[in-house]
Amino acid sequence: MRHRLAHVLTPHSHESADKLDPALESSARGMRALWVSLAVLGATAAAQAVVVVLSGSVALLGDTVHNAADALTAVPLGIAFVLGRRAATRRFTYGFGRAEDLAGMAIVLTIAASALFAGWAAVERLLHPRPVDHVGAVAVAALVGFAGNEWVARHRIRVGRSIGSAALVADGLHARTDGFTSLAVLLGAGGSALGWRLADPAVGLGITALIALVLRDAAREVFRRVLDAVDPALVDRAERAVREVEGVRGVGELRLRWIGHRLRAEVAVVVDGEVTVRQAHGIAVAAEHALLHAVPRLTAALVHADPAPAPGEDDPHLLLAHHGATPVRG
Repeated sequence: MRHRLAHVLTPHSHESADKLDPALESSARGMRALWVSLAVLGATAAAQAVVVVLSGSVALLGDTVHNAADALTAVPLGIAFVLGRRAATRRFTYGFGRAEDLAGMAIVLTIAASALFAGWAAVERLLHPRPVDHVGAVAVAALVGFAGNEWVARHRIRVGRSIGSAALVADGLHARTDGFTSLAVLLGAGGSALGWRLADPAVGLGITALIALVLRDAAREVFRRVLDAVDPALVDRAERAVREVEGVRGVGELRLRWIGHRLRAEVAVVVDGEVTVRQAHGIAVAAEHALLHAVPRLTAALVHADPAPAPGEDDPHLLLAHHGATPVRG
């Protein structure tokens, strides 16, 4: 009731231009997060690279390469955010928001490549071991790497979840794993200080395993988005909102899909078969209005009104039956 009163008393609009402003702002927030992350991770990787040259630590090399790759993932994400701002065209009628999904796939491939490189470097050092120089500097570089990556991870995940960007969340998970790999480098430095020559490559293999774990999580999140997966709780929330609209007798098919970091909805509602076309349209608009307020990051909804079945009346969709539309299942 409090929300509804505030909504009635506060001037607002659902015109297309007004829907676009929050979308542009979310893209701008994503871009800011990317540039800040790029600066922090770039500085971290540069500092670590200096220590790699001085020490010859293969564990720190793997961590540095992974940090550099994580920083470079800002490039495809930045391109995706810029493309997402472009208006829809006659060819791309839903706009360019799905470019974020392509960026997410590029990030997954980058994580996989860094895992392969780190694993190769570790195996090569196991086969040809040599001592690590400047162990103290390696330890300091590991701590710097952890601090930089954890800060970036928190920032990317927070902004990504706030604007609904699966790609940015995946990138944040990538950075978090880099932080843990930096701590692993610290363990390797300790082993080397104690005289265990295989500590450094052994930690390098451990880093590879950690990267593989984050690869699994990031790939799952990105590919779910590519396949139009949504949180079932969002579907339940949308259905409840539509059922509460005056004039809605039932809810048929309800679909949600992500386009970039914005949601679109399609829903069929059942209305009294005796109402006029104008009244049915008014109910559909009210249902769309309810959805826009109930579902976070929803920017558009297409609502179709079906007449309630009358005794002896044919199914109004009988003409479409032979096209075999796939039903929505829970």
